[in-house]
Amino acid sequence: MVIEQIYTGCLAQGAYYIESNGEVAIIDPLREVQDYIDKAEKNNAKVKYIFETHFHADFVSGHVTLAEKTGAKIVYGPTAKTNFDALIAEDNQVFNVGNITIKVLHTPGHTMESTCYLLKDEKGKDHALFSGDTLFLGDVGRPDLAQKGDLTQEDLAGFLFDSLRTKIMPLADDVIVYPAHGAGSACGKNLSKETVGTIGNQKETNYALRANMTKEEFIKEVTDGLLPPPAYFPLNVKLNKEGYQDVVDVIKQSTKPLSPKEFELLANETEAVILDVRHQSEFIKGFIPQSIFIGLGGTFAPWVGALIKDIKQPILLVTPEGKEEHTITRLSRVGFDNVLGYLEGSFEAWKSSGKEIDTLESVSAQTLEEKIKEDALVFDVRKPGEFTSEHIEIATSTPLDFLNDHITEFPKSKDFYVHCAGGYRSVIAASILKARGFHNVIDVAGGYGAIKKTGIKRTEAVCPSTLK
Repeated sequence: MVIEQIYTGCLAQGAYYIESNGEVAIIDPLREVQDYIDKAEKNNAKVKYIFETHFHADFVSGHVTLAEKTGAKIVYGPTAKTNFDALIAEDNQVFNVGNITIKVLHTPGHTMESTCYLLKDEKGKDHALFSGDTLFLGDVGRPDLAQKGDLTQEDLAGFLFDSLRTKIMPLADDVIVYPAHGAGSACGKNLSKETVGTIGNQKETNYALRANMTKEEFIKEVTDGLLPPPAYFPLNVKLNKEGYQDVVDVIKQSTKPLSPKEFELLANETEAVILDVRHQSEFIKGFIPQSIFIGLGGTFAPWVGALIKDIKQPILLVTPEGKEEHTITRLSRVGFDNVLGYLEGSFEAWKSSGKEIDTLESVSAQTLEEKIKEDALVFDVRKPGEFTSEHIEIATSTPLDFLNDHITEFPKSKDFYVHCAGGYRSVIAASILKARGFHNVIDVAGGYGAIKKTGIKRTEAVCPSTLK
């Protein structure tokens, strides 16, 4: 038996390759599926089943394409409805894969079709649980994504409580837990950086699995502090339910080199977003006016999904040379398939052509310290939890995820400073503000990490247990 976790850091997502005696099951595959096919062929094995834990909201799964290319059967849990051929399994239904079995455990709560898959080894012993978004390490799936009609997030949280206690917590402590996501995913609140655990460890450390927890306590804790989901989530669910174009075709039609003249013409003729994915240190030194920075070096695809509201939005790319196809692939993982082309020769070609460029002012944390003595305005674009934990005393919280909701708080004339934790998100925020006409925005290089090394006055949260 072979179990391989194929983890994609940008999405904080785990797909799984399972092989036994010449047969393969794939759980929650990425949209680009050739690697799974190649791996099976190399081992003289055949992909038999594609198990989906639920309709994913944060990425486009590869189930449809993989089924078309291999003839494997797509399996969803009870209540799922698709526009393509799929096997809608019954609760406790068992599937044979070589010498092992995979048992369906219907676990509604994150969504109503959410399902975990329990793998039993060659001796029939419970070996591993593929827990999808029902159980993470350190957390559980958010219960607000599948609200419909009279079904509230509190209702879904109640279902999740029952699912955890009747289907998952009774499992043996040594059963391995393979979740669909780790830290960085918006599908939960406080996911662990670890990507493999055990049932026993989760019973000891996961707040949602406390033995003496009441349903009322669970509902309150699971729903407390939930931020609105990114706008692209329901659009990805729709693609995963209805189907989508093969990513190979998307890459082929999107990888179009454009000269500076062609690029500028397309930008003027369409409502395309100019997306610059170079490193932030390169972007601040020079960029095409009105372009938005979201660098490949960070959690690129989720930030695109959070900040560009429509997956059908036309996009023109400025990438590092040689990273064009890589960028298009990562965009396709979250359903952004409408790339019109990329600037051939990257930004240097634009600059060499003599066309107008823009720059972004960036200062050190030491300079900010001096400016604060002159009543500088400071805006913190980290997440609310990061801000609450510790922040500059005079700073205003304007989280990048919800920057549009704070636009009226930024001054139009007086210079102001934006910072994040390390410098990536602040440049994203500054680029968006510049495109909106705020040419008085100044980035703080190194973010809060650099600020903490100065004498700037900060406020830190005090743990309640230390209060007297």
